[in-house]
Amino acid sequence: MTRFLSAWVLLPLALLMSPARADFADLFERVSPSVVVIHTFEREAEQSEGLKKQVKQSGLGSGVLISGDGLVLTASHVVQTADALNVEFKDGESVRARVVASEPAADLALLLLERVPAGAPFVKLGDSDRVRVGEQVCVIGAPYGESQTLTVGYISARRDRSEVLGGLVSTEFFQTDAAINKGNSGGPLFNAAGEVIGVVSHIASRSGGSEGLGFAVTANTARHLLLEEKSFWSGLEGVVLGPGMSAILNLPTVGGFLVQRVADNSPGAALGLRGGDIPAEIRGEKMMLGGDIVMSVMGEAVGGKGSYQRIKEKLAQIGAGDTLRVTVLRAGQMIELTRVALVREN
Repeated sequence: MTRFLSAWVLLPLALLMSPARADFADLFERVSPSVVVIHTFEREAEQSEGLKKQVKQSGLGSGVLISGDGLVLTASHVVQTADALNVEFKDGESVRARVVASEPAADLALLLLERVPAGAPFVKLGDSDRVRVGEQVCVIGAPYGESQTLTVGYISARRDRSEVLGGLVSTEFFQTDAAINKGNSGGPLFNAAGEVIGVVSHIASRSGGSEGLGFAVTANTARHLLLEEKSFWSGLEGVVLGPGMSAILNLPTVGGFLVQRVADNSPGAALGLRGGDIPAEIRGEKMMLGGDIVMSVMGEAVGGKGSYQRIKEKLAQIGAGDTLRVTVLRAGQMIELTRVALVREN
């Protein structure tokens, strides 16, 4: 009898002492209208039976509205070379958008909606420095196109990926076991208070699907690179060439940026840069050859130590009436491309 009474006394105490679980049902109802599906459309070079042609490609990702004036936070790899963008809200309403800032080295981008749907709520960026390993979090997005999908997990670790990403920018990631799949990219990682503490970037997987190793760029990294620093969008996708690739491609100097794709209506397209149209695989890496190789920007050689940050700083200083100068290697010839800025570059 004593044991029976002790069990009933200790059980409520154990429940009181157990860690509280976040109510993600209420959180989902509150913040999910701010989560969007991003539909992208772009042209891609394709070679078939010896003929080169352009084919239309569509893609999708996720994002989140973070301001009342229409700023949407997402992943750079979702939108970097998109020729057109549509943002779909929870109620099905679709709005056109454009990229206004991008940091491919950290896989972050910022979109601006043509208009904000009536009643569309935005959410707050949290202070990711205060997040602790072990905290419960959730991801809302569109895995495989299934919009408004909630997955719950924990912060598994903090990871500094600055060196992994070539040391171009200082980048911190959260590792989480919340299920992340294709289509979640760019979606928000929420804490229990409904604040965005990360932007879904990628997964580590042997199967191609979620295996509990998902990574999201921290909110403070996003805030610093996209909102506090002067950022821009080039509309370019390519490969930074190191000594090995420079030698393989027989470049006159070590370094350069091999342009593979150029988005329509982007600063890169306005400058006259050309993407590749010859699919190739070199040292196990798939790429498109035949495009321009950017050798210098505003007199700064591409690929040298610290050149990425110096080029960013020079581009940030360009104002209306200033001339942007880029030197490229095209078909074996060095040429200079110029463009006069009509307005201050984003």
